[in-house]
Amino acid sequence: MIDSKLDQRPVRRFDFSRMLATLLHPRQAFAELASGSRAVWLTPMLVLSLTAILAVVVAGYLNSRAALMGEISLPPDWQFWTPEMQNNYMRAQQATQGPVFTYVIPLVGALSALWLGWLVLAGLLHLGSTLLGGRGSMQSALNIVAWASLPFAIRDLLRIVFMLSAGHAIASPGLSGFAAGAGFLSQLLARTDVFLIWSAILLVIGFGAADGLPRSKALAGVIIVMLIVLLAQAGLGALGSGLGGVAVQRPFF
Repeated sequence: MIDSKLDQRPVRRFDFSRMLATLLHPRQAFAELASGSRAVWLTPMLVLSLTAILAVVVAGYLNSRAALMGEISLPPDWQFWTPEMQNNYMRAQQATQGPVFTYVIPLVGALSALWLGWLVLAGLLHLGSTLLGGRGSMQSALNIVAWASLPFAIRDLLRIVFMLSAGHAIASPGLSGFAAGAGFLSQLLARTDVFLIWSAILLVIGFGAADGLPRSKALAGVIIVMLIVLLAQAGLGALGSGLGGVAVQRPFF
């Protein structure tokens, strides 16, 4: 009965009605995706791009307002800095309060991380699935990764609501509040939350349905790839923080 329904429903390039079904009934939704061969990743990627833009704009506005009011966050070891180091830090903060540093660079970084990270993650998961005996295609992997990332759009929306209600940007995303400083552990915890686990579960369901993998193999492939990606993210984030850069946290990279 289910197979006949899957055959009757066409797979559309833009399918916003599938979003709720993917989040609430993932097995049926990914079975429908597996029954088609078209590229249907555009809808979730557009939604993720939109929520990423909104999150960056809201955070940029709140940071700009805080800077105008003189509310500049200081490093935890500020009191041990020399007066020259403190002056250099304050000048650097003032130089990065323009719209280019507040909006343009974060927007470019967020969208680049989103789309490039999606391609890389889909490629790694497809490779892992193939090594484990999966028979899916790269096109299928792109579709699955895009739709399985919808929980991150919900995370962006919740963060936007929180920032607007609290009146300030989020200082410690994820579980980063349990680690001091901006080192490797803090960067790793910043990317770990319930939405990451939710997305990983959807990936397991999706690759199990599309590639014909047993649940154990699909779970192993997703966990290994996700750990590799998270460790690489944390390492790059810690390096960027050490160099004084701005880390852009997006679903993939």
